[in-house]
Amino acid sequence: MPSCTALVLSGGSGSRFGSDIPKQYQILAGKSILRRAVECFLRHPQVDAVRVVVRDGDEDLYRAAIVDLPVLLPVTGGDTRQASTLNGLESLTGDPPDLVLIHDGARPFPSHALIDGVIGALETHSAAIPAIPVSDTLKRISPDRMIEDTVDRSALVRAQTPQGFRFEEILAAHRKASGREFTDDAMIAAEAGLSVIQTDGDEDNLKITTQGDIARAERILGMGGMIFRTGSGFDVHSFGPGDHVILGGVRIDHDQGLVGHSDADALLHALTDAILGAIAEGDIGTHFPPSDPQWAGADSALFLRHAAEMVSARGGEISGLDATIICERPKIGPHRDAIRNRIAEILDLPLERISIKATTTEQLGFTGRKEGLAAQAIATVMLPSGR
Repeated sequence: MPSCTALVLSGGSGSRFGSDIPKQYQILAGKSILRRAVECFLRHPQVDAVRVVVRDGDEDLYRAAIVDLPVLLPVTGGDTRQASTLNGLESLTGDPPDLVLIHDGARPFPSHALIDGVIGALETHSAAIPAIPVSDTLKRISPDRMIEDTVDRSALVRAQTPQGFRFEEILAAHRKASGREFTDDAMIAAEAGLSVIQTDGDEDNLKITTQGDIARAERILGMGGMIFRTGSGFDVHSFGPGDHVILGGVRIDHDQGLVGHSDADALLHALTDAILGAIAEGDIGTHFPPSDPQWAGADSALFLRHAAEMVSARGGEISGLDATIICERPKIGPHRDAIRNRIAEILDLPLERISIKATTTEQLGFTGRKEGLAAQAIATVMLPSGR
């Protein structure tokens, strides 16, 4: 699979936004606009790294926005968007990716499907841009606002980002274009003779430009039409030979192991099923069949991340997870904090959204007989209405 880096441009001053703080650092439902954009790329399984290009003087705003996200060190931008992009591209030459996605940091909602489309198109084309056909009637007007003509819209689209490119080709194109002014990276690619194909855009992939766009972004997040959906999960594994068990991604020493096709992490399996249930996407076996040898011994964190990425692809968030581990042994209490922290790390969620409990069955049933353990979970997700 080709390597891919997302280059997120955060060099704008946001003068049209009407604020002392550039628009990309404005807070949208508890997170900065820039952070929301970066998180979308970090969650995508085909994006290997993310680098932000920052305007000189905005370093403190950048650090506050990004804080603990696992991104590459930022790069200082130039006087123009084009110069900033070139600075970002040049910064990647030491360990160049095969593909690069160039995105406006003021677009907080690049969906999983939109990124998929751009990366997929680069298999056969040098460049790809998401765009939306123009649906409104277009008019040409005079300086005094009189209608002069109707413009044919049949071949017109509205370009979005991320725009995707084969890295070496767009770097060469940008170097060649230095000193001339272009409106976007696709124009630079076309000028250099690269083939640029349109992929499907997304109406929700808006660019925050004015205060009114914040209200629309809040509606997209569901703050004006938000729905909550809940799913449940349950999993059981029997004890077998071994000297430890894996629960919640944490190794716990024990005089037996757990039997299963993957790492037999009953807690992460139950959580995965709960999240999939909340979005009506089947169960863990649908996505990772136990008959498939590639999942033998697999780290169950892969399964949990996959479920979370499906929520993210719909523009949603995991609001809360609540799980109970049912067993006589091992004792869960000493490991509860480590388990919560590991799940928070896997899902990139605040710790307060994750609840882990443990109980016994008072020596009744298979868990009471110490033949195995079970886990049950409930997940609540927030989705924009209609998704």
